Amino acid sequence: MGTLGDFLRTRRGRLRPEDAGITSYGARRVPGLRREELAQLAGVSATYYTRLEQGQSHQASWSVVEALADTLRLSQDERAYLHRLARPEPQRRSVAKPASARAGTRQLLAALTDVPAVVVGVRTEVLAWNALGHRLLAGHVDFSAPDRPDERPNLTRMLFLDAHYAALHPDWPVTASCAVASLRITAARLPDDVALAELVGELTMKSEAFAALWASHPVANHAFGPRRLRHPEVGELELELETAELPDGHHLVLYSAAADSPAHSALRLLKLVPTR
Repeated sequence: MGTLGDFLRTRRGRLRPEDAGITSYGARRVPGLRREELAQLAGVSATYYTRLEQGQSHQASWSVVEALADTLRLSQDERAYLHRLARPEPQRRSVAKPASARAGTRQLLAALTDVPAVVVGVRTEVLAWNALGHRLLAGHVDFSAPDRPDERPNLTRMLFLDAHYAALHPDWPVTASCAVASLRITAARLPDDVALAELVGELTMKSEAFAALWASHPVANHAFGPRRLRHPEVGELELELETAELPDGHHLVLYSAAADSPAHSALRLLKLVPTR
């Protein structure tokens, strides 16, 4: 799903020689830094760095990873991601059983009547939602679909393959990039997850946009912050997203609107829409 070499090449390619204090003469065959230039700046041998990028070394030292992260000017999310790729923990490849939301979580969802709320699994599959969360994100999907693993909606799949869900996001290119960046973090944490590999493979085959974004290797955690949605029934909404991790590893995703804002009024109207 994601290799150390892919990530290093994309980050090496975005760092200009002049930004690293390297004087460049003549035409360069590749964008960004050459392997030997990056190795020199990071204080490692060119041979060792080449082995890393070619996947021939599977346990880089902490100090080497930190030196590469500093040289490549990685963000905190990218730095943590590089550590996972360069110093992977042993994994046992297995087929995960379909997840399900706990009874207590469902009870909490039912009590959240004024806030759109969705419970998602590690692969962004929808495990449960309250009525308002369903109406906000996927009113065209049967409300009980999350209870059937074979029909379970997946937020990433819908973003790239479901025109109704995609249209909900007026800033779709940004939203799509954020979704792939978050999925990259999950892929590094679960490198041998069969279901996740199948999702990435399906989207790569069916969506050129996903394939291009996956190849560009964005890495960032987008678990909170402002979200702008364009709902077919209540119009534009300026919302705030918050994500809480649950004890079973699932995530509770909440959308809220500022008091007395147009979005707050729109959510009140949305409550009146019948559940499909």
